[in-house]
Amino acid sequence: MKICHLTSVHPYTDIRINLKQCVSLARAGHEVYLLAPNAPDKTINGVHLQPLRVHNKNRFQRIFKNKRFILGQAIAIDADVYHFHDPELIFVGRELKKLGKKVVYDVHEDLPMQIFRKPYIPKFLKKPLSIAIQIVEKNASRNFDLICAATPHISEKFEKYNPRRIDVKNYPKLGKQVSVLKIQPQEEKYVCYIGGLAGDRGLYVMEEAIRMSNCSLYLAGNFHNPADKARIEKMKNDKVNYLGFLDKEGVASLLGNSLAGLVVLEENEPFKYSLPVKMFEYMSAGIPVICSDFPLWREIVEKHNCGICVNPADPNEISAAIDFLQENPDLAKKMGESGRRAVETEYNWETESNKLIEAYEQLANQNYSKEVYVHENSNARSI
Repeated sequence: MKICHLTSVHPYTDIRINLKQCVSLARAGHEVYLLAPNAPDKTINGVHLQPLRVHNKNRFQRIFKNKRFILGQAIAIDADVYHFHDPELIFVGRELKKLGKKVVYDVHEDLPMQIFRKPYIPKFLKKPLSIAIQIVEKNASRNFDLICAATPHISEKFEKYNPRRIDVKNYPKLGKQVSVLKIQPQEEKYVCYIGGLAGDRGLYVMEEAIRMSNCSLYLAGNFHNPADKARIEKMKNDKVNYLGFLDKEGVASLLGNSLAGLVVLEENEPFKYSLPVKMFEYMSAGIPVICSDFPLWREIVEKHNCGICVNPADPNEISAAIDFLQENPDLAKKMGESGRRAVETEYNWETESNKLIEAYEQLANQNYSKEVYVHENSNARSI
């Protein structure tokens, strides 16, 4: 089939959209296009990249003033299936359905809940806006050919709206990342955190915990708030080190030499039901994870004995977990090896891509209207 992935927000280098979904579908024999902002007009890894031209930058104008402009560019591709990745493109998806196209809505996050965590939205607007978004998603999603959710929790939220759904989790890819990382002997002992840097993602509690620990902390990623970055950079505490945004080689080096990886996100509903990529990247690197004690995360950690769950609001507990792993290197090594095996056998993109490819085969066979996709035991099945 001719498939067009469409995003007005994410860069064309987005790992989930391009390097995982688009590349996997192209390798499965489909003709795949990706319309994304600032994309080069060229073909890379079998994916035909095309720049999505958007007149206006702010969110309101992107949603309401660019619908027909974006729609025209999408129609020019003349794809059989359109797979869009941003809620603001719901109206574009509806128009494509009216034109007889098959449409897939890829839901990356629980947006009605995430609205409450958006700092740029005034507090008095958050609740009515969350309700409005839920209504729009509900009404539009009924007619889409497939809901592709990033987690089982998100998929279940669409159960009443559209039974044609799968969850395609954002697990790490196998290959070089798993095979080249090795724990190297070192004098300095440190733990790491890779990802978005903000208070709700554990920035302050990690800083406090590391002051009480015998280890150092290395942070890599982008700050959500410039004030947080200024605070970290001005700190005179040499136990906290900010490395900036790292490329793949830099991430591999940092993970391969870390005692453990931290993912101590604060307790809230969106985080509790998320499957953070960083946790599985730590596991794939063969290092233990120290993570928030959420039921879903605890189930994974206890099942594979690959780390320690902690109260994300308690720096003393986080510090104790770090020191425990440092004082028990053999156990830490076993935890890391167990986590790595879990990624190689279960928590990897290769297993998830098969579900996506199978769903597209159903679309191609024109039998999709008779199929209902549901999440069950981390797998999609048709009934």
